[in-house]
Amino acid sequence: MYSLKTSASFDSAHFLAGYDGKCANLHGHRWTIEVRIGGADLKNEGQERGMLTDFGVLKKAVRELADRFDHALIYEAGSLRERTLDALREERFCLIEVPFRPTAENFAKHFADLLTEEGLPVRSVTVWETPDNCAEYEAES
Repeated sequence: MYSLKTSASFDSAHFLAGYDGKCANLHGHRWTIEVRIGGADLKNEGQERGMLTDFGVLKKAVRELADRFDHALIYEAGSLRERTLDALREERFCLIEVPFRPTAENFAKHFADLLTEEGLPVRSVTVWETPDNCAEYEAES
């Protein structure tokens, strides 16, 4: 099995609605997404001969994904009052609503799904919330 790995980082804020602890408060992270793709065979013709895929293609996809979430407030659908959202929109804040609790675990699965939809053979996605703490999602084979 061949593997390629790359990573990209972004800064964003989130909070965990319904959580009894510090993470219930709005706070930010320097998130790092580490993506591993894999396959049993290398391409045997064309420009990518001898490659699983071009590193440039992988790096671009992961960088664009990180850029989509950079400098945003990421929040779970239904966790903020509409008047709060209206006030944040009026201030022109970048808001990203997700259909899940914005934990590192859920982000790892979400990012794996998004990259898989782009045609990448995702094997795992690790999301680092801090330099010491991460969650990993391994795709089913």
